[in-house]
Amino acid sequence: MGSKATHSKTGFLIGGTSSGSGKTTLSLGIMAALKRRGFEVAPFKVGPDYIDPGHHRRVTGRPSRNLDGWMLSREYCREAFSRSMDQADLAVVEGVMGLFDGFSGTDEAGSSAQMAKWIGLPVILVVNAASMARSAAALVTGFENFDPELNFLGVVFNNIGSKSHLNYLTEALSVHSDLPCLGGIPRDEALRIPERHLGLVTDEEHILSGTETDHLADTVEAHINLDLLLERAGELHLFRREPEGQTREKTQSVKIGVAMDSAFCFYYPDNLETLEKAGATLAYFSPTEDESLPEGVCGLYFGGGYPELFAEALSGNTAMRRAVKAAADSGMPVYGECGGLMYLSEAITDFDGARWEMTGCLPLETRMQEKRCALGYREITLKESSLLGTSGTTVRGHEFHYSKPVGEPPEDRIYRVTPRIDRTLPDEGYVKGNTLGSYVHLHFGSSAGVGEAFVARCNAYKESTKR
Repeated sequence: MGSKATHSKTGFLIGGTSSGSGKTTLSLGIMAALKRRGFEVAPFKVGPDYIDPGHHRRVTGRPSRNLDGWMLSREYCREAFSRSMDQADLAVVEGVMGLFDGFSGTDEAGSSAQMAKWIGLPVILVVNAASMARSAAALVTGFENFDPELNFLGVVFNNIGSKSHLNYLTEALSVHSDLPCLGGIPRDEALRIPERHLGLVTDEEHILSGTETDHLADTVEAHINLDLLLERAGELHLFRREPEGQTREKTQSVKIGVAMDSAFCFYYPDNLETLEKAGATLAYFSPTEDESLPEGVCGLYFGGGYPELFAEALSGNTAMRRAVKAAADSGMPVYGECGGLMYLSEAITDFDGARWEMTGCLPLETRMQEKRCALGYREITLKESSLLGTSGTTVRGHEFHYSKPVGEPPEDRIYRVTPRIDRTLPDEGYVKGNTLGSYVHLHFGSSAGVGEAFVARCNAYKESTKR
């Protein structure tokens, strides 16, 4: 086992030949191994994902930030990356889907390859080598030569059947490519994280134990040449940002309650930080377990998650449901995304057909479906002023859900929704009073002023209660 060396900040992106190649397992293993060596590891995830970043955070002890080339600008991603590297030695960026997969089939927007070039990161290519031999070299050389501007660090083969299998793959690679083989991860069911309909089980439910984290680190130390990896990673270039020690002055003027438990845990760290920078103090609470809202809150934020799996507990917590409904009825600003929308509705019908009463803040019900109802990037335009800004404000995000409204949704909808492809989607953004709910997960970093608008509404509510 090696030890931490003294060097400048460094980093790399872990990209796969396809989804399911093993990027998450390898990323977590490398994070765990480098942290054990004494590195302060800053984790990142390319694309609109909440679940993988949660596991990154558990392993590294640091928030994992999303970097997305479609939702966010190049400048935003560079600045966010640089800020996250404060007090960190090394960046590990987990890619999304296949290395070149993104917004469309004609350009690199939203892809891991694009982000690697924006940030200046070398790429570790992960190849699922199960049932492959010499063909793996053809696959690697295709990726290696697809974009001459991309810098590759090396190759890791995953799902190796034996040492001789890895030797065969390494020999083939050495003949046809200049990229080094950094190692091969053997097939090991103990390395798998449980999955469900939206992806991996969240870190709120499946907290990686010390034994599991050690096993990930041990596997990487035994099968990956970390010293060669670090040697080839190179020095990072960090981009212009606020000088260290100088931060914008802020006034903690209003308290916003944020639902955070196993049912609601899908939040971009940037969204929460945006609210704090705008002057909010965030008070976390559990809709499944707490019987009252945090004292003194003047706004509520319900992120996404799995309310359908915790519908019985959410419905059974009558005291909390009534508290949320009373807050909404009083005019308190209440914002819910996807799972949050479902909780703000009249009821959820789960996969088994059982109907569970929810808060009733919005006049609709939702029902789980066997097939996925929506997946993809979305841009929303506000048709009128709301919690999130003035009419005409555009914000980018994504949709991914297995539920849909029952019957005809209410007419009060303030989002005009544009997908990534040329097709029409119905208006969204359901409103009632000062409550807004939507299936679209928005990234506040995609539109200046969104977080500030929400905090301003909360401040207005706070002032109105003093009269």
